[in-house]
Amino acid sequence: MATYVYETIPAKSGEKPEQFEIQQSMKDAPLTRHPETGQPIRRLISGGLGILGSAKNSSGPSTGHGCGPGSCGCGKF
Repeated sequence: MATYVYETIPAKSGEKPEQFEIQQSMKDAPLTRHPETGQPIRRLISGGLGILGSAKNSSGPSTGHGCGPGSCGCGKF
């Protein structure tokens, strides 16, 4: 089971969406309605945390932002 973050789709402009988490199988289709209220919802996509290590063992770049020549440290550019 994976934990997904969903948010409500505001009915009126100016309303703020509410975010919540739901556990689902990765095989399940994204929900379109809040399971309790029936309000329209959408599943959010995030980058995740990845694998974390200690700072002294980090092989990542010390400067630069994003992915591109000389900035991400992945060695592909």
